[in-house]
Parts: sequence; C-alpha cells; structure tokens
Amino acid sequence: MAIGRKEVEHIAALARLSLGEDEKLRLEKDLNAILGYVEKLNSLDTKGIEPTSHTLEITNAFREDVLISFEKGEKILKNSPARLEAFFQVPPITEDISST
Repeated sequence: MAIGRKEVEHIAALARLSLGEDEKLRLEKDLNAILGYVEKLNSLDTKGIEPTSHTLEITNAFREDVLISFEKGEKILKNSPARLEAFFQVPPITEDISST
C-alpha cells in the first residue's frame, strides 16, 4: 500500500497541521519508506516463534523497600522557608474549580 499526496493531506488535516508543499513531499517519502520496512518485516517467517511482550526475560527489576534512618532531616528542614511539623510546606498547586 503506497501513501499518496491525498493521504498525506488527510493525515495532516486530522492532526491539524498546515504543511508546505516540500513538507508534504518529504512526509510522503518518509511514510512510504516506513511502510516498505513494515512490508519487509511481514515477509519474515515467524512460524514456531512464540509471541512475547518483552524482548528480555525479566521478572522483577525492582529493589526491596528498606527503611533507612536519616539523621540530618532536622538540619535540612531548618533551611526550608516554610515547614509543617517534620515536612516541607509548599504552596498548593491545584485550583478550586468547583466555583466555576
């Protein structure tokens, strides 16, 4: 399946892009090159190959959560412009949208 100028213009309209003539030509060439590569992949013999979701056999790459004592917390909190008990106090980042 080849991509023509009409398809490129349709894709650009869907994406709300305004493309110049040179951009349309370049995009047409790029999309056709991508489709050519996919066709090449489709021609590979994959019989007997089990589908996978990952390329590597990794079951869990996470480390255990370990509680570590931190003695300098109070020293760090002293540098904070505002604090609430043992926490940094920061301005809210959300707005009340219930009144709109």
